[in-house]
Amino acid sequence: MSKPRSLALPPRTRVYRLTTARGSFAVLDTAPAGPRRGTALLLPGYTGSKEDFLALLGPLGEAGYRAVAVDGRGQHETPGPRGRAAYRRKALALDAVAQAAALGDGPVHLLGHSFGGLVARAAAGLAPDAFVSLTLLSSGPGRVARSQRVRVRALRGALALLPKERVWLATRWLDSRGEEPGATDPPEIVRFLRRRWMTTRIAQLSGAGRLLLGDPDGTAALLALPLPLHIAYGDEETVWPVPDLAATALRTGAHHTVVVGAGHSPNVSHPVELAAELTAFWERAADVVSTGSAGAARSRRAGHGAVRRGRAGNG
Repeated sequence: MSKPRSLALPPRTRVYRLTTARGSFAVLDTAPAGPRRGTALLLPGYTGSKEDFLALLGPLGEAGYRAVAVDGRGQHETPGPRGRAAYRRKALALDAVAQAAALGDGPVHLLGHSFGGLVARAAAGLAPDAFVSLTLLSSGPGRVARSQRVRVRALRGALALLPKERVWLATRWLDSRGEEPGATDPPEIVRFLRRRWMTTRIAQLSGAGRLLLGDPDGTAALLALPLPLHIAYGDEETVWPVPDLAATALRTGAHHTVVVGAGHSPNVSHPVELAAELTAFWERAADVVSTGSAGAARSRRAGHGAVRRGRAGNG
């Protein structure tokens, strides 16, 4: 789960419901500071929401990109059905394709954080023409780390047996014993986290957890995508094994960004550095796509990047 450090809206950001062919979705839509260089659709992770990208939206807008973060179906402020079938991978992927179309800007850059990466991969496979590029942020094509599988299984089991409020309190206690045991969140952040937890559908939490636990290795599917590919993560990533992410980037020839000092959410902890790498990749990806060369797109793919000691550079 990403935890925003502030709920302040960046400049030029609208909050509204995006109407699509598959229903309406709550979004944060940040306009570019000047001429638009492109549009990015940002999909959040497990137990997360569009607010996970608040710190990233401003830098992307300043760099000339329209950046739209979305609550998926059943997530936070987007309603969702109760049934299990509504949260299968294909249904969620079709939602992302519909969201991209509804933005009205033509093909967009697609970014999925964590669980959102699973959805983004599937969406790009279903409708590659809807997207200029694909970025997997802190998200792998293989299985999550064993500790995370245990956590997701426990969460799904608890949701099946206990009131949602009880599960919320238990997760807060576990977080207090985790990476920052002495840390305290500001009251407004705690209120937001609780509201997000309580408004997210149990069916969505259960369905997303099921997909995380059962996700097959998607490296072959990534290799087949006719899109520029970017794999980005922090060097202190905990949900997917870092060696697996690095190996996937090497095998696929993806543009590869490592955010030094970041954990599972560089979008929260290192937004300026991450935005610099994203926009550099997007600019090169747009150039590759504009040539109309499928071979160039498959060969990826715009080079290798790294963020080190909080600064952007090439490695």
